[in-house]
Amino acid sequence: MDDQQVLSRIDELVKEEEDLLHRHEADGLSSEDHARLEELKVQLDKAWDYLRQRRALRQYGEDPDEASMRDGGTVEGYGTVKDYEG
Repeated sequence: MDDQQVLSRIDELVKEEEDLLHRHEADGLSSEDHARLEELKVQLDKAWDYLRQRRALRQYGEDPDEASMRDGGTVEGYGTVKDYEG
């Protein structure tokens, strides 16, 4: 998947997220809608991570096609500070 395809996928996910939120502004979200929002969040994080990998590889003269889509557990763990056990 090239950069433009990743950006298009991100746009699709954002649109779905916005549509879901606006469709239920008055009554709130069902449990299924909340689950879908969480899945959209993970998918967006994965897509952004993949795009950042591609850009970083290109910036340092590497092949951007060497980037890989990481699993949701990995990208969701970014920014989480863990206690030092050393």
